[in-house]
Amino acid sequence: MLALSELTLSHFRSHRRAVLEVDARPVAIYGANGAGKTNLIEAVSMLSPGRGLRRAGMDDLIRRPESLGWKITAVLQSLNQTHEISTFAEPTQSRQVRIDEKTSPQTALGRIARILWLVPSMDRLWIEGAEGRRRFLDRATLSFTPSHAEAVLSYEKAMRERNRLLKDMVRDPHWYVALERQMAEAGAVIHMNRTNTINELNTAQANATTAFPTADLSLTNPDGGCETPGDPAALVDAFAQNRPRDLAAGRALHGPHRSDLGATYAEKGVLAKDCSTGEQKALLISLILANGRALTRDFGAPPILLLGEGAAHLDAGRRAALYDEICTLGAQAWMTGTGPELFGELGHRAQFIEVGDDTGASTVTQRDAP
Repeated sequence: MLALSELTLSHFRSHRRAVLEVDARPVAIYGANGAGKTNLIEAVSMLSPGRGLRRAGMDDLIRRPESLGWKITAVLQSLNQTHEISTFAEPTQSRQVRIDEKTSPQTALGRIARILWLVPSMDRLWIEGAEGRRRFLDRATLSFTPSHAEAVLSYEKAMRERNRLLKDMVRDPHWYVALERQMAEAGAVIHMNRTNTINELNTAQANATTAFPTADLSLTNPDGGCETPGDPAALVDAFAQNRPRDLAAGRALHGPHRSDLGATYAEKGVLAKDCSTGEQKALLISLILANGRALTRDFGAPPILLLGEGAAHLDAGRRAALYDEICTLGAQAWMTGTGPELFGELGHRAQFIEVGDDTGASTVTQRDAP
């Protein structure tokens, strides 16, 4: 089992203080727009490495007008262990993480928990720029391979240094050798991890009985200027050969930071970007569920799912199918919606939380199933 049993927020977004005690069932969160529903699932997303589901700066998470530091504490049931987690930040400071009362790097969160999310800002994933799709793929990759974050950080650090040399028009190759070697070593790992993840997701979709359309996934533009992007030596040669063009541009034009996630609606043979809004949302849900099924086998427990307005663009039949698949998976899914009727098909299979507003502060009240 992987689930939160306790969640406490202090001066986080609109919540001055919120305390929740929950079990492993799905959590249905409802309330008016602006009440603070998304803030709750954003808090859960902060129990994973990175900047959370809205990629906010740490100061943006502080409740106004108090402008005090924010803090999230949680009790996590992970496989056969119980972990106490806290993450917090003071104004203008970076966030800190403590696991079982020990200061820990953010990457340690990925080793004890797997958290996936789908929020409305991702609904345009297939029709906007490649950066969002890379982020989506890397989040899925992190769920299988937590060390992927270290490879990405190593690559980006070396690339920033190399870009600085390119902008300064440094032509002496000796300045580039070590940086390009670091980029190549990390880049080969990134490519391998992403490729493995795509294979996992394709397999999980192919082997599943689901009410949602499946997507054939691929890694597009993966070469980094070479034919074997998984080979560090080949990437080193490619970075060196591309250096003149990179000098002219003032930045690296090739490499895994330029890769893209390709997706095709399998049954129709239509690119995801050309599908209807409803089909695009259904494809995203299908990928999240496939990620969950694969992780259940790989990690030993289904991930925690965060679905912001997950019922949006879904008809009643497909909404019920989504809830059935979440319950079959056995995932603790934190879901938001404007009213309890959106979760009616869940009944007593879920626990219900109403979020309200009391003179500018969000309130949370646990309710019975409608």
